[in-house]
Amino acid sequence: MDLTPAVPAPSDAPLKVAAILGSNREGRFGPVVARWFLARAAGHPDLDVELVDVADAEPPSGRLARADAFVVLTPEYNHSYPAPLKELIDGHFAEWQAKPVAFVSYGGISGGLRAVEHLRQVFAELHAVSVRDTVSFHNAGALFDDRGRLGDPAAADAAVKTMLDQLVWWGRALREARNLRPYSG
Repeated sequence: MDLTPAVPAPSDAPLKVAAILGSNREGRFGPVVARWFLARAAGHPDLDVELVDVADAEPPSGRLARADAFVVLTPEYNHSYPAPLKELIDGHFAEWQAKPVAFVSYGGISGGLRAVEHLRQVFAELHAVSVRDTVSFHNAGALFDDRGRLGDPAAADAAVKTMLDQLVWWGRALREARNLRPYSG
């Protein structure tokens, strides 16, 4: 397991973002949301995004350590977030410190927002900074067609742009701070 941090990047270099797909359930909807998100993030010139899927057998420790920022894609299960995501988060500590975390949630009527509120508390305890604005898909299964296309993308596209712009600001600010003075937590 390689936990060696990358050589400090120049302040204007694209942020390395780990997009974490937080569910491993059979028949999960997460890959649809992940494809949508990755397509939007690919158009942002300040980001270099890599998907980390909790369903993969490969431990993501090195990828988490090298990330400047995170986007957690989570469903809501029983008013909270999935156990595999909790296991991934709790299995690491230094990887999260002094880095921003944004959220894309999906689910039924609440759109996963209760899961996000629980995650904010967990990441605060890990010394991460959560980005205020989120993207939330309420009744997600009805919003995407059978090819994974969002029926009316305008509101979600605006929300993801706002969220990613905030992630870039926090990501750059915290990366510069970590480069000047390593975070000791």
